[in-house]
This record gives sequence, structure tokens and C-alpha cells, in this order.
Amino acid sequence: MKTVFVAAYDTEAAERCRMACERIVEVHHEMNVPATFFIVSKLLEGAERADYKRLLDAPKFEIASHSATHPLLRDHPALNGKGVSWEQVQTEVRGSKATIEDCFGRPCIGFRTPCGFEDGLGDRALVELVAQSGYAYSSSVGWGPKYSLPVPILPARTYAAEGCPDLWEYPLQGWHENVLKGHNATPGRFLLWPPVYPDHVVTRFVKRPEEEFEVHRYFIDKAIELEHEYATLIWHPWSLGKFDPEMRMLKLCFEYVRARGLECITFAELHARQGRMPARMLAAAQA
Repeated sequence: MKTVFVAAYDTEAAERCRMACERIVEVHHEMNVPATFFIVSKLLEGAERADYKRLLDAPKFEIASHSATHPLLRDHPALNGKGVSWEQVQTEVRGSKATIEDCFGRPCIGFRTPCGFEDGLGDRALVELVAQSGYAYSSSVGWGPKYSLPVPILPARTYAAEGCPDLWEYPLQGWHENVLKGHNATPGRFLLWPPVYPDHVVTRFVKRPEEEFEVHRYFIDKAIELEHEYATLIWHPWSLGKFDPEMRMLKLCFEYVRARGLECITFAELHARQGRMPARMLAAAQA
């Protein structure tokens, strides 16, 4: 299979994400690029619900879950954070799916944990909960070895070992762009030595959209070189808008993937094309 490109966004920060999405969506329509928006469903329960529906309710956009309120679903070594109670975990996973489906009137089949983990969903109980809640895939491997960055390019895998063979994991790739810009943490804090990619070591914040693009281009090229089934990047609308309100970096990326001959699709489409979608979910998604 030829490498495809999946534009994906962790949409999590109330008004800041909505304002950035206005321009992000414009760029996607201008360049005819699909995208997967992993959205915190609390954003769809307030005054901005209609705005998000107006912006994202288009055939080219997949709406997936990024939890209900963006808490840590498990203890997080890199962030020194404590996971919430199991009762809240269930609400975050099930409730977010229900809210998204109510708002957009179509199945929500993808889930991404807040902040991501080195091992994805990891905990067997969480894997079972995500599968039993009706999700087809997770995209939650968001860290490299020993909770380092960047996230290496890893193959998609099933959660069969945890008893859920129909649930798949699509790891993220590259740098959390908010870290690249110093919006959350310094790059050096998360560097692994020796690095996974010795020819690509980031030691300072990027200062311009063109610099950010150069970092992302490395991982697009690496995915193609490895003949990986997909290339993707780790983007947050609030951080993109703060750094680059005109979204010059997005345009550079989209122009580049097209120049490299990559088709742009969503995670849901990738999942279906690979024949990994359970028949009942595929029928519902196509309804």
C-alpha cells in the first residue's frame, strides 16, 4: 500500500480551538484536504456547539473522541500526573462518544487519550472499555521510548493481546507541535539519548512557521522512506493559532504531501480501506 497522509487535530481548548478552527477549516476547504478532528466533547455542550457543528460537519472531516473533559485516564509518568477514578474514565470514554454522535448525527469510531501514552491505551480495563463502547480504533501511542520525543514511526497494531482483536491502534508520529514552540514544555526535557533518529535532533524552540514545517517534513519523508501505511502529525488548533494564525505551516505541509504524491484521507477511511473495520461498524459508518 502506498503511504497516505492523515491530518489530525487534538481539539481541546474551548474558545481558543474554535477560533483557530475557523482558519484551519478554511485551509482544508481551499486545498481539498480531509482531516480527523479528535474533539473533547465538552466543547459541544456549551454555547459553541453550533459553531463546531457548522465548521466540522462536512463529509471530508471525521469527528473522533478526545474524551469528554481531557483528564488523564491513567497515571502519566512524563507529566507526573495522577489518573482520574475508574467511574470518571467510563464517563470520559462513553459519554464523549454519545455527545459527538448526538451533535453530528454519525458514528464516532475513533478515540485518542488526552496527552497520549508510550503504550497507547495500555491498561487492559481501558482497552476493554474502549472496545466495548463501540470504537473501532485508538490513536493513543503519543510518546517515544521512556516517554521521549519525537514519537517514532510505528506500525498499526491490534489489541488482540488484551482480548480485543477488533480494536486497532494507530500511533502518532513526530513532535507534539505545542512542545516544539514552548507552549507546554521545553524540547530538551523529553529528548532521548541516543536518539531514535540521530539525523533529526531538535534542541530549541521553532521560531517561524517555516521552521516548524521543516521538522514535520522530516517525518513525512521518513514515513515514505519506510513505506509506512500512513504519515501523520501531532497538531493542536489552540497552539497552531497562537503561533501561526494564518496557518502558513499547514499550507506548506499540504502542498508538500501533494508534491510527494501522497493521498490525503482520514483515520476512519484508512481503517476501512485496510479491511479492519468490523462489518457492523462499516455498515453504520456508510449509512
